[in-house]
Amino acid sequence: MEASDERNHHTAKRKRGDGNNDVNVSSAAANGGVDFSLLEELEKSHHSIEGLDIKTLKKLVLSFERRLKDNIAARLKYPDQPEKFADSEIELHEEIEKLKILAGAPELYPDLVNLNVVPSILDLLTHDNTDISIDVVGLLQDLTDEDVLDENDEPAQMLVDCLIENNVLESLVQNLLRLSDTDVDDVAAVYSTLSTIENLIEVKPAVAEMVCERTKLLRWIVGKIKVREFDSNKQYASEILAILLQSSVANQKRLGQMNGVDVVLQAVAMYKSRDPRSLDEEEMVENLFDCLCCLLMPLENKERFLKAEGVELMIIIMNQKKLCYGSAIRALDFAMTNYPPACERFVDVMGLKTAFPAFMGKIPTSKNKKRSKEELEERLISLVASLFGGVLKGSRRERLLSKFVENEYEKIDRLMELYMRYSNRVKEESERLNDIELDDLEMDEDEKYNRKLESGLYSLQLIAVILGHLWTSDHPRIRARIELLLKQQKLTKNDVKNVLQEYHDNIGDLDGPDEKEKGQAKIQRFIVAL
Repeated sequence: MEASDERNHHTAKRKRGDGNNDVNVSSAAANGGVDFSLLEELEKSHHSIEGLDIKTLKKLVLSFERRLKDNIAARLKYPDQPEKFADSEIELHEEIEKLKILAGAPELYPDLVNLNVVPSILDLLTHDNTDISIDVVGLLQDLTDEDVLDENDEPAQMLVDCLIENNVLESLVQNLLRLSDTDVDDVAAVYSTLSTIENLIEVKPAVAEMVCERTKLLRWIVGKIKVREFDSNKQYASEILAILLQSSVANQKRLGQMNGVDVVLQAVAMYKSRDPRSLDEEEMVENLFDCLCCLLMPLENKERFLKAEGVELMIIIMNQKKLCYGSAIRALDFAMTNYPPACERFVDVMGLKTAFPAFMGKIPTSKNKKRSKEELEERLISLVASLFGGVLKGSRRERLLSKFVENEYEKIDRLMELYMRYSNRVKEESERLNDIELDDLEMDEDEKYNRKLESGLYSLQLIAVILGHLWTSDHPRIRARIELLLKQQKLTKNDVKNVLQEYHDNIGDLDGPDEKEKGQAKIQRFIVAL
């Protein structure tokens, strides 16, 4: 009670939804259970939206500014007598609620901005009474709602730019930090705050980096994820974190520096031997693995993952065969891509024994409804290709190659089975694209190549790379098996070379010209050897 009073600067907390409840109940009872007063209110609100114009907007703004001025004056005059400014606070709350009607007329947002009322609205996010700041969060959530802004690009952009110029991100997060995890209204306001930030990012993607640069939002999210108990706001925090990380290397690095890799690993470790208890909790775990995969893009975070024994944790999760099985494979794929130390660790901690049954198709699909068997198959192909690229010599290399010899070359047989499946799929897509061109529909080479990648070309290329590694291992029995299987499928080594050549010619320079040259040289060696 004392904490609540102090938080609201001696103002008793208003219970939302109070007021006319008794009247509504008696009215409903008198009308056979139908509350006509609510229908009347709804009808009024529809009329008011239809009649909303610049003149009405100016009236709303003027009325709001008058109530704001009255509240400021009352608080200054009677700072220690809350009963003296309580009425002005209720009136201010009512004016903020009235402004929500503007969400029905986003075409007026430019006028709202020009009336210069946005700074006054945002100032209330730091109001001593958190009830008022919560009202403003609700207003901002409504004004920036995705459904409202969907077909109003220019007005939305103008409003969002104005909000950002007036420090909406800083004020929202500052208010977020003082909200309670136990108060019902505060918990709802946390959700509304996160929703507003998501809406702002939707309109202006650069907000994802801005909010992490300018505020303590990342630190707040990390604190939320650390809490062991599940709740809806922890779920939403995980979703927002995934959004912040998915397209920003700066955010990925920033969170890594905040011990974020370890925090996310600890959060997913809770599910190594148990499944989530609800669909919402399941979604949160998926979000956390999305965050982990995004974090594993920068090299320094791969190092942190290795140091935190992330490889070992993912193998444990796979061995448990719980719901996170497929997500663990995906995380390992990200961790091992272009990072030999993770590949070597994987071999050292018996990862081959765990991964190759899955590679052979023994995937517990009943536990992985969200991840199709095909998606996991593609991840495993990528993982095996990373192993060959990262484990180049010594006993580890021998252990990897021996997997393709054991049980009468069953892994090579499986590899060729996958090769044929993806090859046929890409061939069908190529024929379809040629038919489209015959119908006089323009399509450049880049678009055609991307369409083929989507149909499975990338997996086919990785299989060809694995075959290249096997061929250049100078293992005569492996070579003989590959040649036999190609012959059975009425293929030659030239077919594999053609796949490798296309891969070679399309290696990009995203990681710099030196890496591109190194990658092309490796593929060229396979082409020459074949």
